This record gives sequence, C-alpha cells and structure tokens, in this order.
Amino acid sequence: MASNFELSERSSPKQHRISPRAEEEVDYMQRAQWLRAALLGANDGLVTVASLMMGVGSIKEDVKAMLLVGFAGLVAGACSMAIGEFVSVCTQRDIETAQMKRAFETKTSLSAIDEQDEKEKKERLPNPGQAALASALAFSVGAAMPLLAAVFIENHKVRMAVVAIVATLALLVFGVTGAVLGKTSVFKSSVRVVIGGWMAMALTFGLTKFIGSEAMQI
Repeated sequence: MASNFELSERSSPKQHRISPRAEEEVDYMQRAQWLRAALLGANDGLVTVASLMMGVGSIKEDVKAMLLVGFAGLVAGACSMAIGEFVSVCTQRDIETAQMKRAFETKTSLSAIDEQDEKEKKERLPNPGQAALASALAFSVGAAMPLLAAVFIENHKVRMAVVAIVATLALLVFGVTGAVLGKTSVFKSSVRVVIGGWMAMALTFGLTKFIGSEAMQI
C-alpha cells in the first residue's frame, strides 16, 4: 500500500505538468476565432480609410473633404465587416453542426467519453455574434487612427505624410500583436501585414487619384 501511495504521488506532478499544455492548445484554438476577425477588421479599417484619405487629399487640399471621406469609410466599412463576418461564421457554424450531427447519428452507442467529447466540440463552435462584434470594433479602431492623425494638422503636405507614417506604424503593430497572441513568427507576420497593407493602399490611392484626375472629368 505504501509503495502504491508513493507511486501515485510521484506520478501526480507529471500529470499536473501535462494538463496545462492541453489547456494551452485549446485556448489557442479558441483564440484564433476572434483573433482572425479582429486583425482582419483592424487591417481593413486602417488600409481603407488611410488610402481613401490620401487619395482624396492628392486631388483636393481640403481637410474637411479628407475627414468626411474617412468617416464615411469608417461607418460603411464597420457595418459591412460586421454583416459579412456574421453571415460567414453562421455558415461555418451550420456546416460544422451538420457534420457533428451526421457523425453522432452513425454511432450506435455513446460512452461517457464520447458524450464529453461531443460537448467540448459544441463549445468550440465559432460564435457569429462575437466574430461580428470583433470585426466591427477592430475596423473602427483601425479606421480611426488615420482620422485622428489628420484632424489636428493644418499643413496639407505634413498631414499626408503623417497619415502615411501612422498607417505604416499601425500595420506593424497589428502584425506584431497578431504574432504574439498567436505564438507565431513576429518577423514574418509583421512583414506580411506591412507589405500587404501598403500594396492595398497604393492600389486604392492610385485608383482614387486617377478617377479624380482631370482626364476623367466629364
């Protein structure tokens, strides 16, 4: 009896060391749901509003026009992100629920372990409301950065430069934040977010400037 008791005491610390790893893996799986939506929304908000403001600013040196376009982009984009994310995650949840139901029906009998596993799978299903709210809030936060950077600057050229610098720094912060929270490579994530954001901003800026140029005036 004494030997069995000693063995149980020796084995218990190992069990305690293993369990946090399993919990940590589950936490990252759940974290990925809202992390993806939040970072996607923040990047979209920043890139959309910053590129629109710089595009309009390159056509007309009017801070009111830049802020008006930026605010309109913020509201429209936040609503679009929320609805799009809600519909997308609802579809994903329906597919996963249907698949779980089909797998459940194929089993003739369920043990206590199977029932617990089924319950855990249902708890890990994506939450459409949480994803939609995270996307809308993140988009608004990202879109507000260039707006706040431009509203207090009077000189037009300085304003344009500040918006570009703030957008670049914010993209870098988003990339680092996503990598840290997701336990991935900080360098790869940062480079990917910054380069991708600048490509999108350059394209939007160029099209906005081209459409507003004299060659396009009717």
